[in-house]
Amino acid sequence: MTSKVHKNRRRFLQQAALGSVLATGAMSLPIVSRSESSEFPDSLPEWMREPGGDFSNYGQPSTHEQQVIRWISANPDAPGNGVSWTPLHDLQGTITPNGLHYERHHNGVPKIDPNKHILLIDGLVEQPLQFSVESLMRYPMESRICFIECGGNSNSGWRSTPIQAKAGYAHGLVSNTEWTGVPVKLLLEEAGIKKQALWVIAEGADAAGLNISIPLEKLLDDALLALYQNGERIRPENGYPMRLVLPGWEGVLNVKWLRQLRLVEEPIMSRDETAQYTELQTDGSARQFTFINEAKSLITSPSLGMMLPDSPGIYQISGLAWSGRGKISRVEISTDGGESWTDAELHGPILDKAFTRFSLAWHWQGEYAVLQSRATDETGYVQPTREALVSQRGRYGFFHYNAIVSWEITEEGDINHVYGL
Repeated sequence: MTSKVHKNRRRFLQQAALGSVLATGAMSLPIVSRSESSEFPDSLPEWMREPGGDFSNYGQPSTHEQQVIRWISANPDAPGNGVSWTPLHDLQGTITPNGLHYERHHNGVPKIDPNKHILLIDGLVEQPLQFSVESLMRYPMESRICFIECGGNSNSGWRSTPIQAKAGYAHGLVSNTEWTGVPVKLLLEEAGIKKQALWVIAEGADAAGLNISIPLEKLLDDALLALYQNGERIRPENGYPMRLVLPGWEGVLNVKWLRQLRLVEEPIMSRDETAQYTELQTDGSARQFTFINEAKSLITSPSLGMMLPDSPGIYQISGLAWSGRGKISRVEISTDGGESWTDAELHGPILDKAFTRFSLAWHWQGEYAVLQSRATDETGYVQPTREALVSQRGRYGFFHYNAIVSWEITEEGDINHVYGL
């Protein structure tokens, strides 16, 4: 009986052959280099000759992995205002570790005492309610794996010249987490929703007092009042002691440190839905309330900051795809700047509004190449080229950039960010 390992290896080689045809038009595979010796060295390494370290109350990454960090960009005059990027290029799988989840803060991370924090639900309700953290812990909870993406993620793509930054440090204002908490619908229904209510004003307990308008319909659909993140209590920078999670919708709506949900008839027209998160269009109109993050994909390996050695061989093209409209149904890979495409393998589980990992074995022949990925979601939406996105939305954009990303591979194996061929 053929083992699972043999099946996986056969599939890998079949994909490599397919990738070779894609790149060169010829069916050929390189010889895989192997170690000349199948024996260990005579002496044991030092870590096998002495007892290991002690237990710890909370595990930390290896000291050899200290380069895997969030990259911070903050205003030096107001250090609590800025962002930090998830290093997508250094991660595998789909779940973002809590300590690497991207951040966007307007006025720093508040030091909230959970014993004093209150959530107020008021406005157009039959009975205003207050909830302590302790009381919320008694409600039935649900878990949901989904991505949260800042509306400004990848906005360097609007520039006329491509930015030369690592994949996660240009496109890493997005993270994928298992959130656990109370469905917001339960709390709103307990308060009693008046028929005039159409919107909800969500406010955070940070010093910025961020507040923003959200359609009531979304909060009655799949919104969570999250208390846990990947199984542990939410980290302070991600909203401790509670935050809103609106799967598939832009990050600013996923209000951290949530303190109030006020039901109203119309949006509040706050700063973050007028002066910000609104864009002038080519016809003079403005895009406003662009809640959903459209389908997007990103090759994380190989990508800028990495290098292919001089000798040709088989490489795994790997990356992430996601859509705020549902599941990813297809990811295609091109090695010739979009002239031809082949389907990548989608790794399960393929979840709604969550990261999907994709890969394709590629035989690099040592020739010039431009790698691209193109995502399609279950609604049929196809990730656009940069040319198509700019043509549609003009050059005044800043938010919701989701165009195809191109990595140039030179004959020497160097990798650069380019805008297609």
